[in-house]
Amino acid sequence: MLVEHPPFELVMRIRYALALALALASCSLTLPAVAASFSGTTVAVADGDTLTVLKGREEVRVRLAEIDAPEKRMDFGQVSKRSLSDLCYRKRTEVHVQDVDRYGRVVGRVTCEGIDANRNQVRNGMAWVYDRYARDRSLYTLQAEAQQARRGLWNAPSPIKPWDWRQANR
Repeated sequence: MLVEHPPFELVMRIRYALALALALASCSLTLPAVAASFSGTTVAVADGDTLTVLKGREEVRVRLAEIDAPEKRMDFGQVSKRSLSDLCYRKRTEVHVQDVDRYGRVVGRVTCEGIDANRNQVRNGMAWVYDRYARDRSLYTLQAEAQQARRGLWNAPSPIKPWDWRQANR
């Protein structure tokens, strides 16, 4: 008895369709959790781009999306932290979640009492636009204005980008 096999091209199309269906199914299970928003009160500020929001009884560490502030031990690190703290600490905070990073922190756009903290940090020269992750192109305009006005870290003769500093200090 001779068994007929489907053509190779058909088998490959079926495998591709199954792989695509599985990939889409797994995305649909995880995206709603990532694409959420929540609000609470900022209860801690770690540095110029990381804070902790009390959501109900849960503390959620949040990394401000699309920006990178100086590390605490860098020039302007403490000034940047104080800037974010002045804006958000003990204030009503809304987080528009974009992702979760490899450290388990929520990554998002943060608004503290109606002020966009991500944009505010860049506008005041307290953070760089994080080229690798930037989606909001208008942040570059704010950064250029801060550089031109020599605000915050742009007042230094040659500020070091945090990602370059981290690379050098590994």
